Amino acid sequence: MLSNAIINITNLRLRTFIGFNPDEMQKQQDVVINIEIQYPASNGFANDDVEQALNYKTITKEIIHHVENGRFLLLEKLVSDVLDICSAHPWTHYAKVTVDKPHALRFADSVSLSLEWQKD
Repeated sequence: MLSNAIINITNLRLRTFIGFNPDEMQKQQDVVINIEIQYPASNGFANDDVEQALNYKTITKEIIHHVENGRFLLLEKLVSDVLDICSAHPWTHYAKVTVDKPHALRFADSVSLSLEWQKD
């Protein structure tokens, strides 16, 4: 029986330029990223074979580089870009990304947006 391996990256805290108001375009803001990536588990797991596992460290490094060096007008664009990175590996068959923008609204802890991708 083939099952899914599920990787969860929880509360990846980064800083980036996000927003279109003048002050948002001049000062980096905090974002909190949560990711779920699913890929098929394989017989390699039983053999403890590193080559048969998806390297979440490589994916996370690419996300960090992209987010911290990017400028985004919309939260939707940021989430979409991170989702593209998560779904780029040929083994990935499902990914979900949620990005929180803390303090985006005066009386709320955060505003978040989620996007999902599934291989056809």
